[in-house]
Amino acid sequence: MRIIFAGTPEFAVPGLAALIGAGHDLAAVYTQPDRPAGRGRLLQASPVKQLAMAHGIAVRQPESLKRDRAAVAALRDLGADLMVVIAYGLLLPTAVLRAPRLGCLNVHASLLPRWRGAAPIQRALLAGDTHSGVCIMGMEAGLDTGPVYHRISIPLAPRETGGGLHDKLAALGARALLEALPGIGDGALAAAPQDPALATYAHKLSKEESTIDWTQAAAAIERQVRAFDPWPVAQTRLHDQTLRIWSAQVAAAPTTGSAPGTVVGADRTGIRVATGAGLLAITRLQLPGKRPLDAADFLNARALQDVCLG
Repeated sequence: MRIIFAGTPEFAVPGLAALIGAGHDLAAVYTQPDRPAGRGRLLQASPVKQLAMAHGIAVRQPESLKRDRAAVAALRDLGADLMVVIAYGLLLPTAVLRAPRLGCLNVHASLLPRWRGAAPIQRALLAGDTHSGVCIMGMEAGLDTGPVYHRISIPLAPRETGGGLHDKLAALGARALLEALPGIGDGALAAAPQDPALATYAHKLSKEESTIDWTQAAAAIERQVRAFDPWPVAQTRLHDQTLRIWSAQVAAAPTTGSAPGTVVGADRTGIRVATGAGLLAITRLQLPGKRPLDAADFLNARALQDVCLG
């Protein structure tokens, strides 16, 4: 098929690579404009743009498709059969959704209708879901409300992190896309409507959410640590410094009755902190300007007994 691809971050790269490898005719790749990045704040091409350019595919980077009629007309003139959208980051107006002969498809990183929205990977981990997955969805005007052509579910490992699940679902999305395309192209694959009564919304992540509330249960904080790895990273305060928590686990120890946030024990196995329910053992952490350290190395330079975090 003649396909337009729209995507921007690393999550979209496996999907584009899969389409290239399968020999589809890539009419153009749409990605967000180059953005300043790094300490020098130099303009940097998106991962999707870098892959497209490496394969000689035409790249288009409109600031908006909602307000730029000329950009919409140029997209329509490509004469595509289908537009595949993976984490593009720009809203698509109805004119774009209707431009390709078969419409637009989205590769979404959740088991729709659960976790519609911007941060489905992290929200699934925060909620303690036992499964996640990807859906190939027909796009319509609503936010992730379109019918689902194909889905693949996977169990979530007990120690799954946001970064690890991101990589798994990116690869799984590419696989699901290639599995679904033949049936979509010839009309043999029917799309199932979503049940709106089962919908949940995955709000965009913010740095403010990274601050640990020690009055929560240890299990909830442990999920927060895993979900926010590698961004925005769960954090607390140690005296007057920000302490980033990279890894933690619920401690198999009785509750001490200490106030939430109190360090009640610290040794090579972890720094045990009282919470609203149970103890959390911090096993990897980082001070500002320093590299992340395992608990044992962190404790070599400081004592934390009876310190209160937060």
